[in-house]
Amino acid sequence: MAEQSLVKVLLVDDHEMVRIGLAAVLGTEEGIEVVGEAGNGNDGLRLAREYSPDVVLMDLVMEGMDGIETTRRIMEEMPHIRVIVLTSFLDDEKMYPVIEAGAFSYLLKTSRASEIADAIRAAARGQSVLESQVASKMMNRFRRPPQSAAQPHEELTDREMEVLKLIALGKSNQEIADDLYIGIKTVKYHLTNLFGKLGVEDRTQAAIYAHRNGLAE
Repeated sequence: MAEQSLVKVLLVDDHEMVRIGLAAVLGTEEGIEVVGEAGNGNDGLRLAREYSPDVVLMDLVMEGMDGIETTRRIMEEMPHIRVIVLTSFLDDEKMYPVIEAGAFSYLLKTSRASEIADAIRAAARGQSVLESQVASKMMNRFRRPPQSAAQPHEELTDREMEVLKLIALGKSNQEIADDLYIGIKTVKYHLTNLFGKLGVEDRTQAAIYAHRNGLAE
């Protein structure tokens, strides 16, 4: 990425107040210019094409196209852009896929404003920044010995397995959300993940898989 006086930044987050806060804070930082804001992945991809920012601050969990797929699409079309993940999540099923999709840095929303600004400047210089807990997880993953091939459902997280069992019982998204005390948005996120891991296209196929493999309660 060419050196320039200002690092152009695009914010992609479905929480308006988060975008407002980030824009306000980064607007006071020397050498950083917020050129656009998007509330979902589709708009984020569109604005990335339009503004060609140097850095994208990317949320992970969003309606429609999530941060993982948005990152993947940006990297395919505009590999010069540095995507910095800024999220509240540190679980494996979100962290590893977005890094594999091409995320350059990974920060938590608990990071200080100065840390986020420093990560943006570092990205513009070609330097990656990983939250210490992320770096530790990555190192542990590489240290694990090779394992025999697992069954698809063995790759599910505990929460995804709970969702699968409730699907097998014929529960709706709202019923699953109520039973697990989580939001509809989170239910949809887990559905997308477990469908991909099981290699199924919809909840009917997932339910059939659960029954065939003795996973239904």
